Amino acid sequence: MNSRAFQERLSAQARLAGLEVSTKLSEDLEAYYQLLTRWNRKINLTGLDPADLAPETLDRLLLEPLAAAKHIPADARSLIDIGSGGGSPAVPLALAAGIQLVMVESKVRKSVFLREVLRELKLDGSEVLNERYETLLARHNLLEAFDVLSIRAVRQEPAVLNSLQLFVRGGGTLLLFRRDASMSDQDMTPPLKCLSTHPLIKSLQSQLIVIRKEASPSVPRGTSGNNILA
Repeated sequence: MNSRAFQERLSAQARLAGLEVSTKLSEDLEAYYQLLTRWNRKINLTGLDPADLAPETLDRLLLEPLAAAKHIPADARSLIDIGSGGGSPAVPLALAAGIQLVMVESKVRKSVFLREVLRELKLDGSEVLNERYETLLARHNLLEAFDVLSIRAVRQEPAVLNSLQLFVRGGGTLLLFRRDASMSDQDMTPPLKCLSTHPLIKSLQSQLIVIRKEASPSVPRGTSGNNILA
């Protein structure tokens, strides 16, 4: 895979998806994609084959997260991604939104890869936590420490969401990548509120569910919790 072929195919797929990708973002995405391609030959980072540059591969790994990044609030500063695997959607999301990133990945070899991505892309202030998210719930410095939480590879049942929302500040956002039917407030328990559902990439029939964590009236936004990225 050469740089010209990657950039041409990424541009073509972005146009089909109605997305604009800046030169800097394209270069960063290429650096991530090249790393993913090389490492995927050694360890199973994704069931897709990045080396083939197939449209559905670019759509799934890169363009779906870019489409979702438009729904990250403009004032958000930190993102925690659960079950980060090969780095998508977390890395493209963080690159597109210019946001600090914490990736949670329980498998050691995948965590090593993710740390290499952060190093190569110079995503200063970001980090990888090689643990299951359940164990991180005991770390008080992580509770209500993030503006945004994203999940794609983790079960999105109400009980799971109720646990994961503990990482998010009051007034923060949860982004759920899904392929099945959308959620509604009937699927939520306080303090979560389903805000909207957005189609992402038509060819994948994927959608993004945006959930808000309601802020407690007694705790102003941004004053609760300890930010690991501070």
